[in-house]
Amino acid sequence: MTRGGATALRLLVVVVFLAPLALVLAGSLRRVGLPPPGGLELLPASPGLTAYAALGDTVPLGRLLGNSLVVVAVAVPVATLVASWAGFALAQLGRRWLVVAVFALLLVPLPMLWVPRFFLFLELGVLGTLVPLIAPALAATTPFTVLLAYRAFRRVPPELWDAARLEGASAFTTWRRVGLPLVTATTTAIAAVAFVFHWGNYLDALLYAQSEATRTLPLGLGELATLDSTDQSVLFAGTVVLALPAVLALLAVQRPLLGTPR
Repeated sequence: MTRGGATALRLLVVVVFLAPLALVLAGSLRRVGLPPPGGLELLPASPGLTAYAALGDTVPLGRLLGNSLVVVAVAVPVATLVASWAGFALAQLGRRWLVVAVFALLLVPLPMLWVPRFFLFLELGVLGTLVPLIAPALAATTPFTVLLAYRAFRRVPPELWDAARLEGASAFTTWRRVGLPLVTATTTAIAAVAFVFHWGNYLDALLYAQSEATRTLPLGLGELATLDSTDQSVLFAGTVVLALPAVLALLAVQRPLLGTPR
């Protein structure tokens, strides 16, 4: 494929994925109380921010945002660190069956984990708190982040590992001083993946956040689906508030995710 063709393909992918968000953003600028447009509306006739003001009156936006920010503030660094350690260990051990096992974990359906996790959190007495929403970070959030870290560490020249061993560096020192500085881009991508997962984690919040005080943004905004059609712009405003940070995070790390990890 020529360079021009590749560029056109990338632009097409961007348009396909960002077009729905652009339409939602335009819908959020429509004044509250107006009926839905009869057709496709790229920009309202009299755009405004009334839907965002109404959003704050409809749901406790401050508390929802605060809970979600607490979750990502704790879970993202923990998930990134655990994924980096696990990926480094896989790269150093060189056991192919361990990598295959991590791949196999990607095939485990999430519903299989809901019931055991529910009873585990029930026994620990943390149901109705934010702990169940942070807990997946202790397992790197998803096996995909471990595989990202593994791929990055595998691309580090073996001579650097050998030199660290000859100098008597421990595994932790080798990871911190030799490996980690060389995989910064991939580490950033892992943090973005973890952020997107925990920021938009609706199902775990629905299952485990049983207290009004611990409801997160996805769960709280899910209630907007019951609004009247004349308040559709409020639903769009909530969707923008929820989706925009995740989209920006992924756009910021598209190169390390799609290209070289170093």
